[in-house]
Amino acid sequence: MTNLDLYAKSEHLLGIEEATEALYDLYRSELDEYKIKTLLDVGCGRGGFMQRMISDGVACKGIDLSAVMVNECKEQGLDAQCVNVLDVDGKFDAVVAIFDVLNFLNHDELMLFLDAVADRLNDDGVFIADINTLYGFRDVAEGTMSSENEREFLVVDAVFEDEKLYTKFTLFEKNSDSRYTKYQDTIIQYFHKLKTFEKLSRLKLIDKQTFSLYDTKDKTLLIFKKR
Repeated sequence: MTNLDLYAKSEHLLGIEEATEALYDLYRSELDEYKIKTLLDVGCGRGGFMQRMISDGVACKGIDLSAVMVNECKEQGLDAQCVNVLDVDGKFDAVVAIFDVLNFLNHDELMLFLDAVADRLNDDGVFIADINTLYGFRDVAEGTMSSENEREFLVVDAVFEDEKLYTKFTLFEKNSDSRYTKYQDTIIQYFHKLKTFEKLSRLKLIDKQTFSLYDTKDKTLLIFKKR
């Protein structure tokens, strides 16, 4: 199991449903003014945002590096693949990367990712993503939390150092014989400064909005147009 699949197995215990819905609403309202017809959702998760955009008449494709997430999308009849954005065919009016997707990439990976996004945008296409602010990493995300239900127990321990957030997930899953299976892995997220996005050769940053998702000014929304 990859660390992203462990995250997928644990997501329902994290209490992020309200934050996810708030982000979906924000992205949907921003995209409304662009009158898009096709969308690529990078890091599509279980397909919630694609479902909303499909209801608005937009043709959507989703990709995610978690096979668990992609399989759930497919079970709902959504067009989803477990591939990297570099391996996606076609071009789109809009690309989105919702809920920290860019923070899972180190600097070199981020540059390759942004070039790949530009390649997959139609002329005058729009790319929207959100990133964590330094405050969001250092003062909101860092710490320990636990959650449980009748058959699962999750502990999440996050430490921010050297501009990286190390989040250890430990999940205990109850089996039919009442014994538990333990899953454990660490996910690393990277802090990216705004200036990283202000000097791109193929994407132009046209708007940035710092907003509050969990706490005061913990996220920034970035909106790009293809150059």
